[in-house]
Amino acid sequence: MPPNFLRVRDGHEARVTEGELFFDLIYAFAITQLSHLLLHHATLHGALETLVLWFAVWLGWQYTCWVTNWFDPDALPIRLLLFAAMALGLLMAASLPEAFGTRGLVFAICYVALQVGRTLVVVLLLDRDHALSANFRRMACWLVISGAFWMAGGLAHGQLRLLLWILAVLCEYGAPMTGFFIPGLGRSHVSDWRSAEGGHIAERCQLFVILALGESVLVTGSTLAGAGHWDIPVVIAVLVCFLGSVAMWWVYFDTSAGAALHALTHAREPGQMAAWMHYVHVLLIAGIIVSAAADDLVIAEPDQRIGAASGTLLLAGPAIYLLGNALYKWIIYGWLPLSHLGGLAMLAVLAPIAPHTDLLMVGGLTSAVMCVVAAWESISRRRSRRGAAPA
Repeated sequence: MPPNFLRVRDGHEARVTEGELFFDLIYAFAITQLSHLLLHHATLHGALETLVLWFAVWLGWQYTCWVTNWFDPDALPIRLLLFAAMALGLLMAASLPEAFGTRGLVFAICYVALQVGRTLVVVLLLDRDHALSANFRRMACWLVISGAFWMAGGLAHGQLRLLLWILAVLCEYGAPMTGFFIPGLGRSHVSDWRSAEGGHIAERCQLFVILALGESVLVTGSTLAGAGHWDIPVVIAVLVCFLGSVAMWWVYFDTSAGAALHALTHAREPGQMAAWMHYVHVLLIAGIIVSAAADDLVIAEPDQRIGAASGTLLLAGPAIYLLGNALYKWIIYGWLPLSHLGGLAMLAVLAPIAPHTDLLMVGGLTSAVMCVVAAWESISRRRSRRGAAPA
């Protein structure tokens, strides 16, 4: 590949370009689609289907993120590749509500074309003896293997489709852990990823979290706009949900955003740390998606009694988000924050109480838990800067 296709490694962190932010807009749409899908299929089976689709959505974004980490998104071939990926991503996101119905094959075709097509283009652009070439050839092989499962699932129906797509997800998530090992082609090693711009990966993940939280706020606003009557419980529900979104932002960004950039920039193996960060964010953002679906329920019918499905959504969203954040900060700092473990314990205490009250009450209590965690960690981190041990 000609040198001007690659990002310049001049000692300065690679910036996130406008083209990358434009590409992310497709995934804002996908997050909304998944949130609504979960809301309308709030069963264990529906949650599993939504989870599989979310894994696929994140994989499409994650693999593209690595391409733009190494290659300059402002170079014309890479920019055109991004726009082509956006077109496929748009069709894929639009098919999500019926991915386990009538549009399963459409979803599979778009997803496989995105994953395999993007990787093959990079393989063709790279010189055969380039340091990254062998890594992308192995990656292409694994994506073809997983693509076979995606396509077979698109042609199948019911439980068989779900099983085949779970196998496809396991292929794509497990392949990097094996170094994309392919007989005859060998495996990639940590040293192959040292050229990764860790700070760029951290910033891309942080911007995606803002995107997901922004979609959560938009869902809150659109649900209010569609409400027939703006009575006091509905307005309170909106404020409660908004407060929960603010607390989620605070928990993630207040103390750890700069630390993540610093940790990745100075890591011995920035590529490996960035890969673990990607794995953790799939869980963290899943919590935002579940919380957005729960917020929709709270605003639509704040005085409705808690059922099994609604109670699970209300408690699971913040719990998944806190767990993802705890693991994220373990990667950054090397320990699990006590504030997050305390928040998970408080949510566990709410579980037996929830069935005896209504949606607004539980929504308010979960938002209060998130606020407590945000305040706890902020105070703890500020104390640690003054020499006291962080909690």
